[in-house]
Amino acid sequence: MSALAGRTIVLGVSGGIAAYKAVDVLRRLIDAGAYVVPVMTASAGRFIGATTLSALASEPVMTSMWEGPDPIPHTRLGRRADVIVVAPATARLIGAYANGLATDLLTNTLIATTAPVVLAPAMHTEMWEHPAVVHNIATLMSRGVELVGPGSGRLAGGDSGVGRMAEPADIVARVIDVTTCRSDSPAPSVKRLDGLSVLVTAGGTREPIDPVRVLANRSSGKQGHAIAAEAHARGAAVTLITTVEPDVPSGVAVERVETAEQMADAVFKAASSVDVVVMAAAVADFRPKVAASDKLKKRDGVPEIVLEPTVDILAGVAAARRPGQTIVGFAAETEDVVVNATAKLRHKGLDVIVANDVSAPLVGFGHDTNAVTIIRKDHPASSVARAEKRVIAAHVLDAVVAARQDAPG
Repeated sequence: MSALAGRTIVLGVSGGIAAYKAVDVLRRLIDAGAYVVPVMTASAGRFIGATTLSALASEPVMTSMWEGPDPIPHTRLGRRADVIVVAPATARLIGAYANGLATDLLTNTLIATTAPVVLAPAMHTEMWEHPAVVHNIATLMSRGVELVGPGSGRLAGGDSGVGRMAEPADIVARVIDVTTCRSDSPAPSVKRLDGLSVLVTAGGTREPIDPVRVLANRSSGKQGHAIAAEAHARGAAVTLITTVEPDVPSGVAVERVETAEQMADAVFKAASSVDVVVMAAAVADFRPKVAASDKLKKRDGVPEIVLEPTVDILAGVAAARRPGQTIVGFAAETEDVVVNATAKLRHKGLDVIVANDVSAPLVGFGHDTNAVTIIRKDHPASSVARAEKRVIAAHVLDAVVAARQDAPG
């Protein structure tokens, strides 16, 4: 089941240039299984057409307190919502919400709800740093409102700085976090990991050729990070060993590494004390036997680089497993995906393996989406169609829960 299946999400869109990104947020929420009701402010209509949101959403966009048959649309929306997310949230919207000013349908709905609220602020740096906005944000956070972003980067008018709206994938990931963590969650399909410790690896290793060049692969670490965030949201104590910059919840313990040897050392040190190991990293199979101490020069001709195998971390973890431990591997393939992955599952003694065809479009390395086949020991393979990597993470952890339920004792 998709990560947001059975959830009603009210998507608020206020009047900022980043309103065009709300279309992508909406699409990703729908892809994650949510029932999405969009609400636009009048100013938002200056940046994006209501027809666009209506065509993609579960219901036509709502824009006014006074249109339609419902005399109290704000209270009904507030009660229906499992989560309200506002993207973008402008300085005006934030100020009205913080001070209890119900000036339109969206602010009325925010004030009328008891559901979790996620805001994705978007504005120029000077506005974001204004004392009034700083105060309003602090007020809302003290009331339990979730914030995602803003980030730094290119702004409207050619400016650059803090205030850029968070990326749609990150906004949806935060919505999934919020819905999964709710104790009154209406979705019994979410399989919790309370009381379990989970070790996740992510990213591609970089093996030095000389002080400048490396032997690497295309892994972005996005799938491993999504698994770490999803496991954290389900109540697990999570350790993430990664080769890329962490973008996971603050409660996840993170260790940065670069080479296969460094990852092996970190994994072998941590794996013996955890309940679940998910090896999502793309670890190099080979490395240069000798790395040059100085930069190799083109004028000296083509260097002869002798490769040697790296340690098989996954096999080592599986061989040293303790009773009750669950081991999950990943298999990035370009042909005979299920056959090769199943062979890897059996050869290395894994409980679960997650296989994907990295030659397929918009799948695997570097993308926000993935499509996988999940294979459990002694069970038929299960395919998951292309979806956000956080949705894929939910399916992987569902398989982990199922594998642990099947385990003897």
